[in-house]
Amino acid sequence: MNLRIFLFLAAMVLFTHGAHGRVIELSAADGPPYSTSDGAGVADRIIREAFRRAGVPVRVLYAPSERSLVNVNEGIVDGEYLRISGLQSKYPNLVMVPEPICEYEFTAFARNRGIRIGGWESLRPYNVGFITGWKILEENVTGAKSLTKVKDHDALFEVLRSDRADLIIFERLQGEAYLKRTGEKGIISLKPPLARRKMYLYLNRRNAPLVSKLADALRQMKQDGTTRRIMSSVQGAPR
Repeated sequence: MNLRIFLFLAAMVLFTHGAHGRVIELSAADGPPYSTSDGAGVADRIIREAFRRAGVPVRVLYAPSERSLVNVNEGIVDGEYLRISGLQSKYPNLVMVPEPICEYEFTAFARNRGIRIGGWESLRPYNVGFITGWKILEENVTGAKSLTKVKDHDALFEVLRSDRADLIIFERLQGEAYLKRTGEKGIISLKPPLARRKMYLYLNRRNAPLVSKLADALRQMKQDGTTRRIMSSVQGAPR
């Protein structure tokens, strides 16, 4: 047997039998109502419960969006959420847990109430901003008049306030939570959303033995009402 294959299989056996003794470190880059620094966000709580049911202790760290993905791909941390499907093609060390956690509405926010949008092509006349590492936006916002990428949501909304962009693109509930938290009155979310996508947990491939356990746990949580109860208990969470 090839030595590399043998070592990989040996590592998988050790992981399978010993994962319960190691804390899995996950990275998150999103804001309320999905993730919060105290771990009270709806996705934080869903993830912790899924890992508890899988019998694996977990700790959540926070990093900017692109750095968060790179850290998982390089094995610096064990996993990351929330992400669209299909990232394995660009980050080969990632494995997706194939049960969605929630659904995002990727939405434009603007100060000008007269802006009308209807799909990605409608962004072409505008100066647009979004957060680096949001892959669906990097793939689809390609023909805008200008494009500004920033590291986080605070910088994103500052781009709009300072008129460096006509509109910014963010997740609807996170954007509305930010506006409520900051008391911002001059910015609105534009309808309809540019896209709706189911969002997933990804693991570094060394943690692949956990994928089926976590997918089963997430499915069970939906079936027994746990996911619904968590969402209903977090203000501003999807219903």
